[in-house]
Amino acid sequence: MSDRLFIFDTTLRDGEQVPGCQLNTVEKIEVAKALENLGVDVIEAGFPVSSPGDFNSVVEISKAVTWPTICALTRAVENDIRVAADALKYAKHPRIHTGIGTSDPHIRYKFNSNREEIIERAVRAVSYAKKFVEDVQFYAEDAGRTDNEYLARVIEAVIKAGATVVNIPDTTGYCMPWEFGEKIKYLMEHVDGIDRVTIATHCHNDLGMATANTVAGIANGARQAEVTINGIGERAGNTALEEVVMTFRSHRELGIDTNINATKITSTSRMVSSLMNMPVQPNKAIVGRNAFAHSSGIHQDGVLKNRESYEIIDPRDVGIDENSIVLTARSGRAALKHRLHVLGIELTSEQLDKAYEEFLRLADRKKEINDDDVLMLAGQHRKATSRIKLDFLQVTSGVGLHSVASVGLDIAGEKFEACASGNGPVDAAISAIKIIIRRKMLVKEFLIQAINKGSNDIGKVHMTVEHDGASYYGFSANTDIVAASAEAFIDAINKFVR
Repeated sequence: MSDRLFIFDTTLRDGEQVPGCQLNTVEKIEVAKALENLGVDVIEAGFPVSSPGDFNSVVEISKAVTWPTICALTRAVENDIRVAADALKYAKHPRIHTGIGTSDPHIRYKFNSNREEIIERAVRAVSYAKKFVEDVQFYAEDAGRTDNEYLARVIEAVIKAGATVVNIPDTTGYCMPWEFGEKIKYLMEHVDGIDRVTIATHCHNDLGMATANTVAGIANGARQAEVTINGIGERAGNTALEEVVMTFRSHRELGIDTNINATKITSTSRMVSSLMNMPVQPNKAIVGRNAFAHSSGIHQDGVLKNRESYEIIDPRDVGIDENSIVLTARSGRAALKHRLHVLGIELTSEQLDKAYEEFLRLADRKKEINDDDVLMLAGQHRKATSRIKLDFLQVTSGVGLHSVASVGLDIAGEKFEACASGNGPVDAAISAIKIIIRRKMLVKEFLIQAINKGSNDIGKVHMTVEHDGASYYGFSANTDIVAASAEAFIDAINKFVR
């Protein structure tokens, strides 16, 4: 059995299924290249049959990435498989990932079928995929709730049909770690030909045990871990790449390791968080901003005497520079450029100039510029190409007063102004914008997140706007929370007003 663990990253497929985290093709290529530099073995680039955008992204990622395997997801449907094969035509190392649900709830309610027919469909799908590519991965959806004896029959049948990798997903995050480990062990011991293929784990975090289940599966013979950056994904998320990689780096006695360049973990994490507008919780393992923070006096004393007193991972091993440059209003462009580089962001000279101007304005208002501030500044240049921009915003508000907002918008170079009152300054600003943008819009979700403590710090606003039966997601960050709210509303509008 190989002690090399293959890392299969599905940030661009399962991770992108999170509402509000959709990327365009250019952004997906940027993430794919970062994953390649990180050392990921397999990149699941998308589900080609689902949309023209997904198809095109798989095509372009196949062209842009050199050594990792590029994988495309399908159902056990011939048309899905043909479309995936077409999308992978430029991939240097293509893989088709096909499969079907194997649990009784899936068989009975999702497919209105029976166990024998499911095995036949699984075999047909793998056999058909083998006509296009040599590397075929099969997933037994909801394997976590599939009884082991039947699961073994399915896996044995698809191996005989030509599968090279068999994926055992805990699709609903239901399994206990020992239960999932025993499932992998059962397959290792009862499936004829299992030694000729790689067993993969794909665990979800519904009960907070995705990483524990993945580690248990690997301990019992799995040698491919399906993961996402920051653990993003459907519902409660997927297994986090950084947690699996650093678990085995921290436990060398297990003798299992990956090809991942761990020093690039933090920069990749922050890049994905920024592009997907998906904040990383402060206490997130490995990549949270508090992951290596010590506030307790006892902890501080222990760490100062010996870092290993309270840190099992050296922050530098995951790309956190303990001696980072402190950014202030006196910092130059070079310092800002360096910090952006550390965070995994490269700007053109023109974009850097604009970001630096914003940086100086922000530095004048704040005592300390942190990494979240820098990421916000780096995202400002993406707004430059928006059709609708906030030109100005003035709000009058106070105790015993009606809130009134005056708003100016730049729409494709033409100026518009409106004034409105509202139930608070944010409501007034949004009402004024609605007067200019004469569409029926409803704010369905409105989330404000403070980055750090302090009244002068940046606040992030995430907003869901419903228009014509569809939901659109907006995001902004600003030290002025009313301005951030207006900008987030406009960001969402830009996605349906053309």
